[in-house]
Amino acid sequence: MNKFLKIIFFCLSLSVQLFAQENFAKADAYALKVGKLDSMNMGSIATILTKPFPEKIDKARAIYTWIATNIAYDVKMASRFQTDKNTPAEVLKYRKAVGIGFAGLFQDMCSSAGIRCLTADGHIKRTTEEIGDDDLEKNHSWAVVQLGTSPDKWFYVDAALASGSVDEAMKVFTPKFSGNYFFANKAIFNWQHFPDNPAWKLDAGPKSKKEFLALPIIKAAAYDVELKKFTPAEAKQKASLSKPVNFSFTFGKSIDVTKVTLQYGDAKKKKIKDALFDYKDGVLSFSYKFDVDDTYPVTISVNGAELITYLFEVEE
Repeated sequence: MNKFLKIIFFCLSLSVQLFAQENFAKADAYALKVGKLDSMNMGSIATILTKPFPEKIDKARAIYTWIATNIAYDVKMASRFQTDKNTPAEVLKYRKAVGIGFAGLFQDMCSSAGIRCLTADGHIKRTTEEIGDDDLEKNHSWAVVQLGTSPDKWFYVDAALASGSVDEAMKVFTPKFSGNYFFANKAIFNWQHFPDNPAWKLDAGPKSKKEFLALPIIKAAAYDVELKKFTPAEAKQKASLSKPVNFSFTFGKSIDVTKVTLQYGDAKKKKIKDALFDYKDGVLSFSYKFDVDDTYPVTISVNGAELITYLFEVEE
């Protein structure tokens, strides 16, 4: 009987997930269809985006997708830590923003549509220079959305990261929409984000800023595979040329792993090497012996998508 109930519960859960995904496909298609909506104010844009959808989750998704595909991440403003010129009106005018601009615009549009939404400020790590940097100042903002009264009805949204990626030098923004940062996996999100206000840590995660800064840089592919565990567990690692390093990653989603690569070295001497891996029961594992003695970032990719970045100090 218990087994039967588990099967029924699984089927119902799967149906809910598929239904939600189907709704998101409709909201995404509509948000792309309406276009740039130039010369319109925030309220008018929010009305256009949300009017076709009766459910709040679909209204929020349409807003998220429109913002992430029409606003570019402003690398120049980010490099100067200039966040004072990121009001929703300015973001809509110039179509550029940093985290606070994306989050503020999303919050205002949601509020206009009757959806409770707040902005959380805190930290993310984009470069290996930020790993272990205790003096790292607040450098990002994201949104938290409430669809119910209980704590588990609050959800993460990061339209800035959903808009694309920034290179290691923080000079080039590459637009590429991702749906993963809408009602994001909370555990993975907490490996990427650390809020100034602990009330906005919606699930288990690093207990302190120091613990957060010691983690590897978690990349977008972590959501695609539903990353649950990674080894080594800390970003800074020491290795020698004579001894291989063991890596292990546990995925919550069943995927067909066809290629695993390591990218390492500085920008001018970057190497990309294939790894001989084993993948069984959701666990990806491999060993790798480095051939360059230096300190450099090591980014691991699965099927061509970046998963995680470490900082290795390799000695002879």
